[in-house]
Amino acid sequence: MFKLSEIKELIKLVDQTSIQELEIENEGTRLSIRKPNISEPAAHIAAQAQAPIAYPQVVAVPQAAAPSAAVQAPAAAAPAQPAEQADDSSLHKIVSPMVGTFYAAPSPGAAPYVTKGSQVTEKTIVCIVEAMKLMNEIEAEVAGEIVEVLVQNGQLVEFGQPLFLVKPH
Repeated sequence: MFKLSEIKELIKLVDQTSIQELEIENEGTRLSIRKPNISEPAAHIAAQAQAPIAYPQVVAVPQAAAPSAAVQAPAAAAPAQPAEQADDSSLHKIVSPMVGTFYAAPSPGAAPYVTKGSQVTEKTIVCIVEAMKLMNEIEAEVAGEIVEVLVQNGQLVEFGQPLFLVKPH
């Protein structure tokens, strides 16, 4: 089983060296990290588990107990964000606390947690970021109104990438 912090450290090490590919197996879990070719937009990192899981289920599990399964993370910079509103200095950015997959709703077919115009409090869950099959509920951390959703459902997000813009109350 690989911890998220270990995977991040391995990604940094591979990125800083001339190594093009790294593959590690530990306790029946395999982690493969490959640098992208110049023609490829992003690197794919895959840790394979014994049984695949169809769609993520919301599970409250401490981050330290993250089971290994699959993680994909872009190695290149995030795609250009849409033009932000002129008064963006007063807007609060809700950012991704980790590398993972962004989910706007708790399950397939369910309504999104929030949309443009939604009112939120500090504890309002705005999305899920999945990392290593661990579903991490992301809270707004500020009271206000969602002005813009910056990512799409199922999109890979990076650590620190803005997910939402909120106009604080």
